[in-house]
Amino acid sequence: MDAKGIRGWVMYDFANSAFATTMMAAVMPIYYKTVAGSGLAGNTAENYWGFTQSIAMLLVAVMSPLAGAIADASGSKLKFLGFFTVLGAAASALMALVGNGDWLLASVLVVLGTIGFTTGGTFYDALLADGVPEERRHLVSAQGYAMGYIGGGLLLAINIAMIEGWSFLGFQDKTSATQAAFVTVGVWWLLFSLPILRWVKEQPVPHVSRTRTVAVREGLARLVRTVRSLKAYPELLKYMAAFWFFNDGISTVIVMATIYGSGIGIGQTDLILALLITQFIGFPSTLLFGRLAVRFGARRMLQFSLTLYVIIVILGFLMTTALHFYALAFLVGLVQGGSQAVARSLYAGLLPPARTAEFFGFLALSSKFSSILGPLVFSVVGTITGSSRWSILSLIAFFVIGIIILATVDFAKGSREAAGTTS
Repeated sequence: MDAKGIRGWVMYDFANSAFATTMMAAVMPIYYKTVAGSGLAGNTAENYWGFTQSIAMLLVAVMSPLAGAIADASGSKLKFLGFFTVLGAAASALMALVGNGDWLLASVLVVLGTIGFTTGGTFYDALLADGVPEERRHLVSAQGYAMGYIGGGLLLAINIAMIEGWSFLGFQDKTSATQAAFVTVGVWWLLFSLPILRWVKEQPVPHVSRTRTVAVREGLARLVRTVRSLKAYPELLKYMAAFWFFNDGISTVIVMATIYGSGIGIGQTDLILALLITQFIGFPSTLLFGRLAVRFGARRMLQFSLTLYVIIVILGFLMTTALHFYALAFLVGLVQGGSQAVARSLYAGLLPPARTAEFFGFLALSSKFSSILGPLVFSVVGTITGSSRWSILSLIAFFVIGIIILATVDFAKGSREAAGTTS
């Protein structure tokens, strides 16, 4: 991947992070409850939203490794990325059709959008391993996450201004302003995806499958081989185990933070502003994190970030005011993007070169299933103790176990295993 291709690759994070912030974290959940689910009694809307997320993740978990294997077999990662980008962007824009009581339509579109966002990300990640030299992956991966913070945060700020200033901007009401915001997500995603689709050149694959049927057959065979071949990559397998734990911890913090903050009395405005702080602090912090990973070592920086997450969870247990929540948002912004970027590039360095999409797809499958455990532990502990504070504190276990397993991984040996050498 040349310099222009790398710029295109980085811009895709800028593009698709609009979905992560506006559609998944800030605007759509509120719209689903107050508008799409307005006719649902009690907490039914929240329950349906949870079921929608579960269905979406289940479909992603099943589809990602198969699609990744087919992409590797047919040499078509960019085509798959383009398809899922269009799917996710179209689903986002079509949210403008969702009105009062249209919870079923909203759920279907959220599922389609999540499939586009998450499955497309599998091919985006795989292109990093294909086109960027190993010595530059940590830095380039961090640049991608940093641009994601800027893109997602910038459009979220614009969308909040549209929604809160609906009268000044000429919208009929707040609902129509929100629907227009959904359209901007789709347009933003498509527009800023053009650089990766135009500038990145995928590496040619020998003996590319000539028909879709052959590609599907080969993809299924490669998927089965992925599972069977894990024993040939013991360091990769250990790293995946570590990743399952610490990534589940990170994901649970992200998913439960707003609910937890709301539960202890922090207002919606403070929660959204804190999310914006995380986005914009994350941009320079992620870039710096990538440079520090090059200087001090990626594993060391990942261990540092996971240790800081332990501290964040402890402080979350002690949190009582909105000011505390802002401080924690700042700390999360310091390490969230950097830890995910380094974790991605470390994983890429342990993969067989010709099977990157296949293994990133398998990671998507396994991590989606493992991510069920964090929220489950959170809920069970909360039910037993009657306090969400103990629930948040229980997440320490995921980070500690991840740190311990990570310390056992020999990355030099894992790189040799991926290359097919043992000397």
